[in-house]
Amino acid sequence: MTSDDIFVGGVSLVEIADTYGTPVFVYDEETLRARAAEAATVFDEGTAFASKSFLCIAMARLAVEEGLCIDVSTAGELDIVLRAGVPADRIIVHGNNKSREELERAVDIKVRRLIVDNFDEIKNLAELVSLTRPLDVMLRVIPGVEAHTHEYIQTGQEDSKFGLSLSRGDADEAMAQLSLIAGVKVRGVHVHIGSQILDVESFVKSLEIIRTFVARHELGEVCIGGGLGVAYHADEIAPPLREWGERVRVAAREVLGESVVITAEPGRAITATAGLTLYRVGARKDVDARTYLAVDGGMSDNPRPILYGARYEAVRVQQPEATRDGCFRIVGKHCESGDVIIDEAWLPAATAAGDLIATPVTGAYGYSMASNYNRVPKPAVVFVRNGVARLVVRRETLDDLARLDV
Repeated sequence: MTSDDIFVGGVSLVEIADTYGTPVFVYDEETLRARAAEAATVFDEGTAFASKSFLCIAMARLAVEEGLCIDVSTAGELDIVLRAGVPADRIIVHGNNKSREELERAVDIKVRRLIVDNFDEIKNLAELVSLTRPLDVMLRVIPGVEAHTHEYIQTGQEDSKFGLSLSRGDADEAMAQLSLIAGVKVRGVHVHIGSQILDVESFVKSLEIIRTFVARHELGEVCIGGGLGVAYHADEIAPPLREWGERVRVAAREVLGESVVITAEPGRAITATAGLTLYRVGARKDVDARTYLAVDGGMSDNPRPILYGARYEAVRVQQPEATRDGCFRIVGKHCESGDVIIDEAWLPAATAAGDLIATPVTGAYGYSMASNYNRVPKPAVVFVRNGVARLVVRRETLDDLARLDV
């Protein structure tokens, strides 16, 4: 940071904006690598990067280089991971509604694990898997844990579209049906309770709940899923990734024993704090109630505020150390009153059109959930490291937006 610029990975944000335009996602590659390597070491072999948090070819390669597998949940995610050169035995296939074609592809290429979600899926596997076309699977179960997070990203409660209930006996019935399929090997159980969870004890509770099921079926592997939260703004506190992993491992040894393999699928915990979004202010509007700053992005590159009421901080890139004595509502350019990035952002009172604004901690679920609403092209993605900026995803063009029209 200097008096008139911010440097990330040794690269000027002003120069990135001038070179690649705005909005633009900027990732500190060293942070990505450090978080990925940490996850790979604190959990057992088979721990995967949750690609839904942020996926491109460069990110897929990085995750595998640092010792992680990659989980995917759609044909599109699987395709980009394969294009990145990730071996099939480093791929975990998820999804609550896998198509017949997606299941067949997973069997054909011999993925590391397929996470079984429902009975219809089991019926399809009975027709696709054989002794000559084997498949290693894990069963996703519902532990009945309501994690303290937004209701839209809770997944461990009984009323969930994901997994099979332990309490109703559905999970036991699924195990019985899977045991009848020659070629299917049930390696373990998968228990993911939600996203943006700041309380580690919710994960521990889920282990205690599945203890009997794991012992009854003599399962040797448990995936705790992902969901570890991060601090998006000043009044949030999140446990570090290593602390989360060590607490889960200690609990797993106490509850499940020493021999059970414990894996995880962190995504947000790897990507969120590594990324920021750069915007340029296009207009300032002072009204009676507040002052608006309209930037050149919005809900198309960060839908989390409108979906979950997510909160962020902001900083003016030019003169970042100036007194933050002005309160602004930062809004996007889309035709929605709800297109609000930050409801109350404290920035220098003189912030105006032409200024650059950075919103930190946008490395997860920004680019991956980006849309073309109002026919807005998706931003570029830039990795920075050791003073070098590397374009890993180019900005969409208007021609890109028109390419599917016939």
